[in-house]
Amino acid sequence: MRIKWFSLVRITGLVLVLTYHFFQNQFPGGFIGVDIFFTFSGFLITALMVDEFGRSRDFKLLAFYRRRFYRIVPPLVLSVLLVVPLTFLVGRDFVTGLGRQIAAALGFVTNYFEIATGGSYENKFIPHLFVHTWSLAVEMHFYIIWGILAFVIAKAVQHWAPPTRHQTSTASLPMFRLALFILAIGLAVYSLMSMFLRAAGLSDFSPVYFSSVTHGFPFFVGSALGTVTGIRYVAPSFQRSWRAWTWQSAAGVMALSALTLIVLGDLLQFDQLITYRGGLLLATLLACVMIFSARVLHEKTPNVPEPKPITFLADVSYSVYLFHWPLYVIFSHLMTNWLAALVTTSLSIVLSALSYYSLEPLIAGKPAHFFKWPLQWRLVKWPFLILTAGLALLTIQVTRTAPQLSRLETNLWLSGITQDVDKLNATQAIATAKPAPAVKAATATGTKPAKGVSIIGDSVTLGTRDYLGAHVADSSIDAEGDRTMDLAYKVMMEQQKNHLLREYVVICIGTNALNDYQEQLMKVVNDLAPGHKLVLMTPYNAQATASWNSSKLGELERSLPKKYNFITIADWGKAAPKHPDAFKGTDGVHFGGIHAGDVAYAQVINDALKVAQTRPAKS
Repeated sequence: MRIKWFSLVRITGLVLVLTYHFFQNQFPGGFIGVDIFFTFSGFLITALMVDEFGRSRDFKLLAFYRRRFYRIVPPLVLSVLLVVPLTFLVGRDFVTGLGRQIAAALGFVTNYFEIATGGSYENKFIPHLFVHTWSLAVEMHFYIIWGILAFVIAKAVQHWAPPTRHQTSTASLPMFRLALFILAIGLAVYSLMSMFLRAAGLSDFSPVYFSSVTHGFPFFVGSALGTVTGIRYVAPSFQRSWRAWTWQSAAGVMALSALTLIVLGDLLQFDQLITYRGGLLLATLLACVMIFSARVLHEKTPNVPEPKPITFLADVSYSVYLFHWPLYVIFSHLMTNWLAALVTTSLSIVLSALSYYSLEPLIAGKPAHFFKWPLQWRLVKWPFLILTAGLALLTIQVTRTAPQLSRLETNLWLSGITQDVDKLNATQAIATAKPAPAVKAATATGTKPAKGVSIIGDSVTLGTRDYLGAHVADSSIDAEGDRTMDLAYKVMMEQQKNHLLREYVVICIGTNALNDYQEQLMKVVNDLAPGHKLVLMTPYNAQATASWNSSKLGELERSLPKKYNFITIADWGKAAPKHPDAFKGTDGVHFGGIHAGDVAYAQVINDALKVAQTRPAKS
């Protein structure tokens, strides 16, 4: 029995996820689309469990797992086999650690693999191609646990409420419903409290977002709703409640809850504590309202068919979710973001339709068709097996030869080691040698800094540190991955306090710009001691639009020399696009190890230093 209008719930979740992945800065909270999927899955699975028990007074665990296997695994395997050949369109960095990613995806442990490796959708470097399968892992863990619990409850009900000659098969159904409801509420509260408590004090919320324990509550909230409404075997309380509704009120509530979810997707942030202490729960509850009103609307519109385009998009939504992320990662590095989003969506829908209507039914031994032509296994068996074997061999070869560290990661790792050694040597030299005259002056007067250049940067600077040190005269470099302006400020103030900050201070920060970028930047400007000259390196991100914080920071920096005569701009944001070879096969931000990027980056700094020589120091 298909419930009309449930398709709109699935589509809402899919649209939220797609917009989040495609336009993360403009729609930062779209990740709640996953919580809609979780809630709906919990509802639907539990409602079907209730139907099965009402029909047969039993719940067959192995049959349940078999149905889940055929629905989840074939599209997952297909997405892996079809995506891997497309990685030849981009650099080898995109297949770094691919074997472990695929093993985690097929083993349904991607969520814990990402926690262990520090993965995230908001990864600053090249993201994992199959990071999105973390949600499948959480879903599969729910199916395993909830299936076992439902099986135990069914057996307990059979034992404690055996049928009599005069009972119908549904006589013990209320007991089964109640037991599932109480258990679902208990597990939802436990999971929700785990997220609430474990989120405290975190700067990176990926561990609580990915964990099956902390992010399992939407499934159980949906399950509780599923015991109340059901599909065929509807609870009496639900029957009484929906009679008071009109189809207009059901449609209105459904539309309002969907609109509220969209607004929520625009407001929530992945890195805000409120998201994990109420935001995801609110999204889950709104999803329940959508599900409930859709269920009522189904009852109120018996003669209104669901539009076929809506049904189609709902059918392929799971496979679209599987295909879209790796395709987007690849295409977004080959074309503009809007075009990449369009190509990704179109190709994902085509491949998903092929999977849902043709391949999945064939694998499960069910009737299948390709457009309007019926497919028979005997006719497509050998072409299908040969193509699958070829793709499997190609996937194995790619994973066998895939690097374990990307070129960028290797470069940053080596640069970090070199920087640590330099710091140790500098500390030892300071501890054992007499201060240089310039340093003495700085210590005595507090106004005359040492000659030279102090460069404070993020991972972009770290990636080119060796070249920069050799080609920017008399420079010291302190760079670190994921460094934001507030962290750069702390480094600057520490060097200033210890009289190590040199005359020219170059701040190469901004790609990781936070919402309070203006306040952070002005602290650097205002608290820099007199006698220094400040050079601000504008950030560059090939994917950034004018609405991104990094772009806004760059514009703010360009406006400062008119107000502060000790500030000079090193405009990397405008110079970098003139050197496309430096970013070929990269994430569009880093160029570590690419000589053209090293040369261009150092040149921009040196040009700015020449201009700074003609400007006064801070007074």
